[in-house]
Amino acid sequence: MAKLKKGELIDMLATKTEMSKKESEDMIEALLDIITTSLQKGDEITFTGFGSFVAKMRKGRIGINPKNPTQKINIPASIVPRFKAGKGLKDALQKK
Repeated sequence: MAKLKKGELIDMLATKTEMSKKESEDMIEALLDIITTSLQKGDEITFTGFGSFVAKMRKGRIGINPKNPTQKINIPASIVPRFKAGKGLKDALQKK
């Protein structure tokens, strides 16, 4: 299983759209900035058929200190990003 890195994604976008690598990089940076800013405001971003990004509150909980398994630690509540795959993406993965 290969990891697709940001630089490789930029190259693929530039090739597919016949844009320069700089334009592709600017587009990806702008998209990531828009998604991040929207999630910070509490908005949900939906790409129909692909999936949705949303920020959710994760409850605080009691955990175990990995350095000292007998010690309990308090893990505070936090806001975490979530991605839910859409039907189109799920179907595409089943066709591999």
